[in-house]
Amino acid sequence: MIMAILFCWKEEFWRLKQNNQNKADVFSARMNKKEIFVICHNIRSRHNVGSIFRTADAAGVSKIFLCGITPAPPHPNIEKVSLGAEKFVAWEKRKETWRVIDELKKEGAEIISLEQARNAVYLNDFKPAKKFIALILGEEVRGLPKTILKRSDKIIQIPMRGKKESLNVSVAFGIAVYKLAEILYTEK
Repeated sequence: MIMAILFCWKEEFWRLKQNNQNKADVFSARMNKKEIFVICHNIRSRHNVGSIFRTADAAGVSKIFLCGITPAPPHPNIEKVSLGAEKFVAWEKRKETWRVIDELKKEGAEIISLEQARNAVYLNDFKPAKKFIALILGEEVRGLPKTILKRSDKIIQIPMRGKKESLNVSVAFGIAVYKLAEILYTEK
């Protein structure tokens, strides 16, 4: 009995040691790899989610986190707009956005929120500090809450020149992700 317990403990010890080594290897590899992750916080419209998937695939996004009430595939309205892109972009449904942010920060990501805010940097003036970034998108009406903005390393915004002060979330995402991809992948 004692031998069996010691054997199990030894096996668990080596599994945990290997797991921690794998995490270190992933962290090290990620620090040198250029990646964009997307975090969708409480986006309500399935059409917007589908559009985000389709644009994410085209822009080379590595993964999308669908947080809170953000709908997830499979759903006909998502698939209608994404045209199957949800099959090519890794995604994960998560309950709490703040947990995803904290996990990605631990992995070395620069957390960037797309939101109109007093301390936001215009998209064209933004220079990422890291090669691994996570872009956070907020809900269609109220955007991102202050609790999420406080967890962000930077807040970026798109200049508005018309009477309306905002864009549809999927349109804003398309503008932002292509600019970030240009900066990240071509180092412009």
